[in-house]
Amino acid sequence: MPKPNIIVLDLETKKTFEDVGGRNNLGALGVSMVGVYSYRHREYQAYFEEEFPKLLSLLSQKPMVIGFNQRRFDFPVLQAYFKDFDLQKLPMVDILEDLLKTLGHRVSLDSVAQATLGTRKSGHGLDAIRYWNRKELDKLKKYCLDDVRITKEIFEFGAKAGEIFFTDKFGRGKRPAKVKWELAAEEEKQQQINLF
Repeated sequence: MPKPNIIVLDLETKKTFEDVGGRNNLGALGVSMVGVYSYRHREYQAYFEEEFPKLLSLLSQKPMVIGFNQRRFDFPVLQAYFKDFDLQKLPMVDILEDLLKTLGHRVSLDSVAQATLGTRKSGHGLDAIRYWNRKELDKLKKYCLDDVRITKEIFEFGAKAGEIFFTDKFGRGKRPAKVKWELAAEEEKQQQINLF
């Protein structure tokens, strides 16, 4: 059986919303690093800006992209680097988007990680910007790839259990959210997409 053409993707930015005049200027945030887990290669990879041609080569293979808020954040930020390649046309599972449809409100990656996996993010997005500004690239890479790992594990948990969990912001503890993800089904969809 061929290895699945599925990746998990997360990115970190160079600037804050305040630096670029608000959330309407996502393309101006700049990307310090993109972290990816490839199911096909069974490895984590970090891409800094000078390595974006390699990232584009990977994305040109039209993988199924698993992420957390990539449709409304990661892809619009990254799109500034790939003018001739429409990231939104890639097949994807956006965990936050699926939770928004189910719950009617947003939840954080940290909330889902804590309730589903019993782990926490290793920091905050502002930490990643600080690492970039201080040229602490090893810390930046670790932070980003930790988020990729957490996103991957949440997706795999949901694909297996049919639900994931989040911590309630009102202090009522761990709450379930039904999901309809299947890793095998995503592989089959990808094989069908590749036929065209």
